[in-house]
Amino acid sequence: MQVREAMSPAVVSIGPGHTLRQAAALMSQRNVGAAVVIDPDSYGLGIMTERDILRAIGAGLDPDVERAESHHTSELVFAGPEWTLTDAADAMIRGGFRHLIVIEHDDVIGILSVRDIIRVWSKAAAELRPRAGARASS
Repeated sequence: MQVREAMSPAVVSIGPGHTLRQAAALMSQRNVGAAVVIDPDSYGLGIMTERDILRAIGAGLDPDVERAESHHTSELVFAGPEWTLTDAADAMIRGGFRHLIVIEHDDVIGILSVRDIIRVWSKAAAELRPRAGARASS
C-alpha cells in the first residue's frame, strides 16, 4: 500500500507567529497530533507536534507567549505519495518521529502518522484472520 492511500489529506497549518496555545487548540479541534508550520517570509516548512508543545510546557514555558517559530522542527524528512507504508515506517523509525509531511510537486498534499500506518496494517491483518466461528477447510 502507498502513502497516498493511508495519509490524511486534511492538514492543519499554522504560521510561525501562532502561540503554542493556538497551535494546540487547532490541533485539538481537528483531532490531530501535528500541524505544518508555513512561514510566508521564508522558504521551507516546519512541523509542530504534540510532543513539541508538551516539551515546552513541561519546561515551564508560557503557552500564551511562546511561538511556533521557536518550538517547531524545520529539518524534515518528507514522504512522497508513492512511497510504500514500509518505506514511511522505516523513515520514521530511523528519524525517531511519528509524522511525515507528504509532498507532491512541491505542494503539501497530506500528513501521515504512525497511527495511520497502524490503522491500515491492522485492518489488513484483520482481513487475513479467519472469522470467529468459521471452520477451516480441509
